[in-house]
Amino acid sequence: MLYFSKLWKRIMKNSFFKRAVIVALSVIVLNVPSKLNAETVGSGNRKVCIDPGHQLKGNKGLEEVAPGSSTKKIKVADGTAGVATKKPEYQLTLEVGLKLRDRLKSKGYPVFMIRETNNVNISNKERALMTNKAGCAVYIRLHADGSTNRSLTGVSVLTSSSKNPYTKSVQKSSDKFSRDVLSEFVKATGAKNRGVSYRDDLTGTNWSTVTNTLIEMGFMSNPEEDRKMSTNDYQNKMVTGIVNGIEKYFRER
Repeated sequence: MLYFSKLWKRIMKNSFFKRAVIVALSVIVLNVPSKLNAETVGSGNRKVCIDPGHQLKGNKGLEEVAPGSSTKKIKVADGTAGVATKKPEYQLTLEVGLKLRDRLKSKGYPVFMIRETNNVNISNKERALMTNKAGCAVYIRLHADGSTNRSLTGVSVLTSSSKNPYTKSVQKSSDKFSRDVLSEFVKATGAKNRGVSYRDDLTGTNWSTVTNTLIEMGFMSNPEEDRKMSTNDYQNKMVTGIVNGIEKYFRER
């Protein structure tokens, strides 16, 4: 041991060898990932589609709720608004959506945004078709809840059931994706877990051929939760939860 210690000191006194050692160590350090990123989480397509729910003005026109269905629903609902902040849902979802976009891009993920402004007119069917065409791996739809019962709080995710004839190709993956996002969101925010809601009447879900979920991030009808969702700190926690859920899904798919 003493011999190697003396040898090391002699090497480090030599400027040429000293530079060589520093370069070698730098290469080793730079090539060891310090954290999980898009290159180390899972494999295959990792393109994420983000759909901030609603828009400046709703669209009461009708469209098919699913391919070949005779049932029709309005193209885009108006959404809810904060009882305390008076902020419309479309503004909250865009704020979170843009933060989510930036966080994912900083980690190396390709991102496709359905909208980056409020003044658009894109129906739920069109949003799903845009995602299908963009070749996304996962499709996350950002929303917030509202109720006449102002005491209600918490987060839930919506996806199709195993009985849905329109979503068979992605139902199982969407179920897992929904659960991953929900569990990580709850861990990051401490929000009440309201579970998974299986819905077969959602136009955006029924037209999607991409693994998807719709997350209701909290209740804008609850004054405390409404105010909290508008703070930068809590929005960052929500984004952390969603990103962690996406990465969990990619690792385990």
